[in-house]
Order: sequence, then structure tokens, then C-alpha cells
Amino acid sequence: MAATDFIVAIELGSTDISGIAGKKNADGSINILAYSSEKSDDCIKKGVIYNLDKTTQKLTSIIKDLETKLQAGIKKVYIGVGGLSLRSIKNTETRQLGDDTRISQAIIDSMMEANIETPLLDYEILAVEPQEYKVGNNLLTEPVGTTASSIEGNYLNIIARPSVKQNIKQCLSHTGYEIAGFTISPMATADTVLTTNEKRSGCALIDLGADTTTVAIYKNNILRHVCVIPLGGNNITKDICSKQIEEDDAELIKLRYASAYTEYKEGEEVQDTEYAIDGKCSIMSRTLEDIVEARVNEIITNVFNQIKLSNYSDGLMAGIVVTGGVSNMPNIDKAITNITKIEKVRVAHTGEINLTGKINLPKNGKSNTLVGILLSGEENCCRVDPKRGHQFDFNDDSKSQETEDNTIIENSADNDTVNVEEETVTVDVIDYTKECHKLVIEASQLILSRSYTDALEVLAKAKEMNVEAKAREIDSLEKEAKRLLDEAERVKAIKEAQLQAEKQKEKQRKEVCDKLLEEAVELIDREKYKTAKEKLDAARKYNIPECNLIIEDLEEKIIKSQKNKKRSIFDRIKQGMSKASEEFFDGIK
Repeated sequence: MAATDFIVAIELGSTDISGIAGKKNADGSINILAYSSEKSDDCIKKGVIYNLDKTTQKLTSIIKDLETKLQAGIKKVYIGVGGLSLRSIKNTETRQLGDDTRISQAIIDSMMEANIETPLLDYEILAVEPQEYKVGNNLLTEPVGTTASSIEGNYLNIIARPSVKQNIKQCLSHTGYEIAGFTISPMATADTVLTTNEKRSGCALIDLGADTTTVAIYKNNILRHVCVIPLGGNNITKDICSKQIEEDDAELIKLRYASAYTEYKEGEEVQDTEYAIDGKCSIMSRTLEDIVEARVNEIITNVFNQIKLSNYSDGLMAGIVVTGGVSNMPNIDKAITNITKIEKVRVAHTGEINLTGKINLPKNGKSNTLVGILLSGEENCCRVDPKRGHQFDFNDDSKSQETEDNTIIENSADNDTVNVEEETVTVDVIDYTKECHKLVIEASQLILSRSYTDALEVLAKAKEMNVEAKAREIDSLEKEAKRLLDEAERVKAIKEAQLQAEKQKEKQRKEVCDKLLEEAVELIDREKYKTAKEKLDAARKYNIPECNLIIEDLEEKIIKSQKNKKRSIFDRIKQGMSKASEEFFDGIK
């Protein structure tokens, strides 16, 4: 029997592009319905698409394969965003309020909007993770309802180059499938791999991939830092290739013989064994050990630097959790402890989510992100026929189906025709209800995204449908949208008033500064340089850019004038001495 309700997730990895279809169960588990993957090393590097055509072809092939296994059509997919340019930056937004002002959701929303509008050069904000809000002297995660005269919001912005999402959108548009939503890949991995206690106590999640290594720091259930390091398992393979070994053979040697850390007992005699691959190539064990450990240590050192940069290195009570393909390398946990001195290291080959169904995903750490992307999905990705109220049969031709339907109607008796008409009317009512439900969901999403005016327009359309079952929900949403719109407009008016007040204040400061400069010019003309400098120092405190330039010019003028004055005095003294000398000699004569 074909599936009719499922979520589809796609992960764009440097080694594989993977797709999965599944259904979330009420108990939190996921029923895996289909899985498909294709190699991607010829179209994706460092987690970033570089060949659009090949990526499009592979995406199409994977989604078609999922459709075949599901026996159902797919309309849209959720897709993970990661790759080399992904990283986090911090930002702070402050609001000065009246005494004992109640912090409303509208104030929090306006601060978030200001944060999102932060200008970034060559980057765009993909997601925002609010940190704590400083309300008075208190740090709160939920400040709404408290009172204060000021509030400071701290935000972690997840950013990447615009081309990352643009390339994904372009590829999906060519496949004919829609994008249901984007998910930040490191956050998806964390939701699958980390326990609630680990997120709360503080831990570093390390995803050791083929081309990149991703570091995500959590503390108090909040993402604190994320970064992608351009080093991974493929770097180890290439290092082995430097010993005149083909890349495929080097990969086999790594998977079969490599260890991330080797510890020898004091006085132990170490044998240098030869490792061979089907008689084609070989490498000595000590040489392989040196190559692998050197690169692993470099990767972990870079990871540890990111942990220290996050300023949470001393607060990781749950230690380090490592996943990804390279996490399968023996002794990877010992290698991490050796570099970081963090004793608590957990290797996560599978996630914390219970997976059911007949499909067995690879239990090697490579599927955790894919499961996390599916976990983030909310919308049904099945392609549904709006006229018939159920899924498309993706093997049928729509025209032949229409012909079949017409033949049935033409061959029916009169009473059968009446029945068909009655059924058609019933379906129309159901579809009308579904359309209304769709508009209500759209309005809810618009309210969440703070597009209150658009939400009210959508609700007006839904109200015109007169669907009784949705009337109460529509009224409730309409009241909420109006309330939030009024609050937003009130906050906007306050912001505009504050802006005007700031402009007026700035104008007054400029006038005072100009007055000081005028007085300084007059004092310079009267050769009152000391007093003039005092006026210039007072003007500099206003820190007005255009005034600062004038201040610099006037200070240079004072220095030159003082030099000229000293030279003039010296010339007069010299002239006076010459005259006195002449008189002296005239007296002798």
C-alpha cells in the first residue's frame, strides 16, 4: 500500500547526497519508509555545490528512487544547509525604555528584526539563536512579562555565503520539486545525537566528515557557537597518497588499518609491520601511524581552538560528543582526549532517536544529520491531487485518467449520474474546507514571521469561505494578529519618536560644537592659542566626524602660528642685537 503522509529530507554531503522519507510517530520515534543515496564527490566539495548540473541530476535520481520505493509522488523536500562558509557571529541589540516598562513580545520581536537587519558583507543570516536577555541586572531567556527600564538582547547569528542557498534553490527548481524548508545541518545533527542533559550541561559536538569538520557548542540548551573547519577524512587519504599510493587504495588502507591514536608502553618493542592491499600496494605500519596521527592531531587542534574561542571550554560538563564518518576510526576518543585533555568523550555512531520500520540506515555516524533534517520537518511532502483529495499515482498519466473518468460518466445511467453529481458536491465541500484550513495555516505562519498585515488579508479570504468548523479559529487568529499589529505599530511609533529625539539631540550637539569651533577660530586670530586649544578639546568630546576634521585643521593652524610667532620673536631679538652692536662699535670709533 502506498504511503500518503510522510516527510522527505535531503542531505548534501561531500561524499554522498542522501535522501530519506519517513513519518514521525506520536512517541517521538521515526518510521523510516525509504532511503536512497548517490556519490557526490564530482559535484560537491567542502559541503558546497560546485557543479549544478550534476547535483541536479543526482537529486532527481534520488527523489525518483524514493518515489518508486514509496509508491507515492513527492511534492517537496526538506534540505540541510552546511558547508565551508557556515559559521556563527554574535550580535547585541539594546532598547532604552521608560521606567518599569513591561517587556512585551512586540519589543522582543522588534529587537529580533533589528538583529536580522544587521548588514553583513558577502554573507546572509540563515538562522538566529537568541542567547540571554539582560533585563536590568538579570540574565533571562524568557523576558516577556518582566518590567525594566532597558533590555539588552544577545543573539547568535548563523551565517553563510548567499551562494550556498542560491545554488540549492537553483538545483531543486530544475528537478521540478519544491523546497519545504531549510535546516541548519549542525543543529539537525545535534537534535539527533545529543541528549537533553548534554545540551543543558554543556558539550561540544564534533562532526568529523569527509571534507569538513563541524563544531557546535551547546550550553543551557542553547547553541553557543558553530564553525566549519576545512579539514576531514579525505585529507588523511590524500596524505597516504603522498606515498605513491592510488587514492582508492589509500582510502582502503585508512579504513582497514588506520588508528587515530597509538599508545606504547614504556620499554615495549614496536614492530614495523607491512600493510598491503591485494598485493597492489603497501605501506609500513609506523609510516601509516605517523601520517594518520599527524593529520588527526591537526584536525583536533583546530577543533579545540574553536572550543576555546567559544569561551565555553571550562563549562562543558558533558564533555565532547563525536560523530560523522571519521568517528569510526579506532581510538578517535583517545586522540581527542590527548589533545584537549577533556576526559569525557562519547562516540555517537547512531542518534538518540528511535528508528522503526524495515529500512536499516547505516550505523556509522553518517546518517545522523539526515535523520535530524527529517526530524525538523513539519509538512506532509506527499504530492496530493487537490481535486481527488488523495495522493497522485505517479505512474499514471493524467490524460488517460481523465479519459477513464469521462467514459465512466458517459456509460452511467441517469440515477448513477445523480449519484456522481452528489459525490462531486461532497468532494467540493471537503476541498473547500481543506483550502480554508490551508489559509489558516498560512496565516498562522505569517503571524509567527511577524507579517501581521498579510496574515489579516489571508484570514479575510478564509472568513469569506464561511467554513463553520474554522470560524472560531479564524476569529482567534484575527484578534491575535490585530493585537500584535497594534503593538508593533506602537513600538514602531516609539522607535520613530526615539529616533527623532536622537536626531534633535544630535542637532543640538552639532550646534554647540560649531559654536565652540567659531570661538576657537576667533581666539586663534587673536593669538590666544591656549584658550583656543581648550575650546577645541571641548568640541572633540562631542565626537562629530565633520567637526573632528575641522578640529584637526585648526590644531595644525595653532602649531604653525605658534612656530611663526616664535620665529618672529627670535628675528626681532636678533635684529635688536645687531642694532646694539652697531651702536657699540660706533661709540668706540
